[in-house]
Amino acid sequence: MDIHEYQAKALLSEFGMPIAKGGIAYSPEQAAYRAKELGGEKWVVKAQVHSGARGKAGGIRVCSTENEVMQAANELLGRRLVTNQTGPQGKLIGRLYIEEATDIGREIYLAFVLDRSSERIMCVASAAGGMDIEEIAASSPDSIVRVPIEPAVGMQDFQAREIAFALGMEAGQLAEAVKALKACYRAFRDLDATMVEVNPLVVTGDGRIIALDAKMGFDDNALFRRPQISELRDKSQEDPREMNAADRGLSYVGLDGNIGCIINGAGLAMATLDMIKHVGGEPANFLDIGGGASPERVAKAFNLVLSDEGVDAILVNIFAGINRCDWVAEGVIQALEKLNVTVPVVVRLSGTNVELGRQILADSKVDLITADTLAEAAQKAVAAAGAQQSKGDA
Repeated sequence: MDIHEYQAKALLSEFGMPIAKGGIAYSPEQAAYRAKELGGEKWVVKAQVHSGARGKAGGIRVCSTENEVMQAANELLGRRLVTNQTGPQGKLIGRLYIEEATDIGREIYLAFVLDRSSERIMCVASAAGGMDIEEIAASSPDSIVRVPIEPAVGMQDFQAREIAFALGMEAGQLAEAVKALKACYRAFRDLDATMVEVNPLVVTGDGRIIALDAKMGFDDNALFRRPQISELRDKSQEDPREMNAADRGLSYVGLDGNIGCIINGAGLAMATLDMIKHVGGEPANFLDIGGGASPERVAKAFNLVLSDEGVDAILVNIFAGINRCDWVAEGVIQALEKLNVTVPVVVRLSGTNVELGRQILADSKVDLITADTLAEAAQKAVAAAGAQQSKGDA
């Protein structure tokens, strides 16, 4: 789960990270009031969407008067911000963060991420801040500092000082830099985060260190013990298909193809997506319905896949281990009888009681296509999707 910039800053501030003063606004009038409340001569109006590169897309405006703040807010609110991370559909701007302008001396990139290969928390930093890490890696690879942190021990002061020195911090800024680094680490550790990114972390003209932007991502599996984090979820920023799946206990990732997939088991799902690609098709989603392929769960999966208007065929690929193929077959038939499925459905069963399951499908009156192997199922699904697409074009 991701959160907005202003939410990430508020969390980091609780752990000791210095941030600039700011306030949230949901209307142009409220934005102007926030600017007046903050005081000063310049303000920054920031679109709050779950994406980076907002500045390049026009989602961040520097304003010198309250009228400019109101005008910027009027132009941004209700608009879809399209960045290189959102895709062409963009993300809706429903709130703004009004922040006092900061006198930027230099910009630094700082992030803490989970490095699964080393089973450590990795601190990634660079003196070339203000850019995406991919841009930094391409333009200034030597500037990237990577320091692994042992979770059992935590971030030590000497590690924070090494990072600060590598970033070119002056002696007088060392204590504040160590404090900022450790604040990020503690937030990462104590809130079950998977990523904390401060880009840029700025050194102001008078030598202070401030987090000018922040992103945080959290482990969905740990949200049950972090209710204060769950409350920060903004469903308007999520793919509606993925949001609906999560609310129904299904693992779903939307893709750009036209073959909807209903599969039990993440490994089998990945193999199925690979096979669809191998035979020339494009999967519309990754959907793992889990081990319990009950009729109710299968029906939820069908509803979810059918909510994607780009789906031209559905491939159901179930391996019955704990379950039985006859139960799964009955569940698929019940789901198809209850739902208005207007696209071809290919079903492949394997595992316990597979012969009985296939017989139940063969004896049913519902319109479906059966397959014995994964390769055959993928080929039939691609062919069915092509025929459905041709029918629609005609």
